Amino acid sequence: MRNSIRNATTVAVSALVLGLAPVHLASVHAQTLNMGVGSPVTSLDPHYHQLSPNNAVSDMIFDKLVSTDAAARNIPGLALSWSATGPTTWEFKLRPDVKFHNGNAFTAEDVVFTINRLPNVPNSPSSYAAYARPIERMEIVDPLTIRFHTRAPYPLLPLDMTNVRILDSETHADATTEDFNNGRAAIGTGPWRVVAHRNGDRIEFARNDDYWGDKPAFERVNYRMVTNDATRTASLLSGDLDIIDQVPTSDLARLRRDPNMNVAETVGLRLIFLGLDHLRGANENSPQITDNNGQPLGRNPLADVRVRRALSMAIDRKAIAERVMEGAATPSGQFLPPGTFSHVPDVQAPAYDADAARRLLAEAGYPNGFRITLSGPNDRYINDSRIIQAVGQMWTRIGVRTAVEAQTWSTFVGRAGRQEFSSFLIGWGSNPDGSHPLRNIIGTVSRERGWGASNRGRYSNAEVDRLLTEALVELDEPKREQLLIRAQRIAAEDVAVIPLHIQTNIWAMRRGLTHTARVDELTRAQDTRPAAAR
Repeated sequence: MRNSIRNATTVAVSALVLGLAPVHLASVHAQTLNMGVGSPVTSLDPHYHQLSPNNAVSDMIFDKLVSTDAAARNIPGLALSWSATGPTTWEFKLRPDVKFHNGNAFTAEDVVFTINRLPNVPNSPSSYAAYARPIERMEIVDPLTIRFHTRAPYPLLPLDMTNVRILDSETHADATTEDFNNGRAAIGTGPWRVVAHRNGDRIEFARNDDYWGDKPAFERVNYRMVTNDATRTASLLSGDLDIIDQVPTSDLARLRRDPNMNVAETVGLRLIFLGLDHLRGANENSPQITDNNGQPLGRNPLADVRVRRALSMAIDRKAIAERVMEGAATPSGQFLPPGTFSHVPDVQAPAYDADAARRLLAEAGYPNGFRITLSGPNDRYINDSRIIQAVGQMWTRIGVRTAVEAQTWSTFVGRAGRQEFSSFLIGWGSNPDGSHPLRNIIGTVSRERGWGASNRGRYSNAEVDRLLTEALVELDEPKREQLLIRAQRIAAEDVAVIPLHIQTNIWAMRRGLTHTARVDELTRAQDTRPAAAR
């Protein structure tokens, strides 16, 4: 009870500091949604870091021209409609009478400012610049109409706009990432206003009662980052939290049986995969690979596709999905699940074959294997540290003696961005279009093109780049899909990365609530509502 009063008082005091109307403590308690998310939010700047936890929170504060529904289909957002008015021109009609949290009106000027900002965010670990690169110039027709003129035909512009949260050209003219993180610049047109932000711990929100769209069900939200799985479940069961995401697979059966709990789930778009060191050439040392005596090899085994195939074949994906993930995953050999645009029908999850893997290693000149370190986060993805432990054991069985190095996400992602790893586990929550992972993870890193923002292994393949380049200007959708399929097939055959599985997205909540499960796994307060009375 004492904690409840303290939390309610904190919200009321924060509301006064930010100019929000205080409310009675009992009302706060009744109208507050307490959410527990399993991954840390690294920034409130919506253009700083392409990361699903950041995007989820950004969707609460800001809006995009083009939104997406729970199945990742494009729907109107700040744009009521969009159409290609010529081979290199897209026209967007903007929503009238929309205001930012500070009362400023939303207009086409804000769109121009936002697009110009994307490539100019300092120190971005995973930039949004790719979504600005195809645009040659912007034309404001009137305050509620904007035309994008692209350098070449560009069919993906509406899809790109689902990744770009719109800022206020006046409020954010000189705003830094730190201004967003401390709350001063965390001002958007979205359904929630930021009340307080304690980095790595929690974000407190108040409902935006002037929101142009569907009004959220709750007045206040405590959005807590609870990265420990056991703590997250215990907090839900005790009533300290109302809803959690990334439900620990070990608790799933119990929560499904509990009459006081509801569970929402859907097969998602999140691929868990292993990145590999493509930066170092065949005659260079990879940072975490040695011979069996711990001495430098003088070469990078991962530069040989036979070694990459051997490591992939040595992984029993079915066992990981069934035993480690306890059924909450689907083995995969590519980024996209069946039924999505540009899914490659003939690329399946590689079959487990340890004997064939040993033969490939011997053929590549490593009959006795070598030593490698497999790195990964321990607080970002469902069972992430358990997965790398399982893969490490499987690799060791074929003679690739594997040490496992798990670390916090904040440490891991910085090191991965500096190419300090030889092999590492990471995930990608893709848009349902093959161009998205190709541009960000597989395409050759290019600041000019805006490619490779998350290509931490520095993979590069000229044929993949050529096909992707063609696909990005192909307006005929069937032709574009085939180009993307061909590019993805080549990357799969070349083992650009080692796909493991696609996660099932799962939320658990107290019985009185319902939650709309999204394939993009974003955990947003506006998707939780009181359950309908029966």
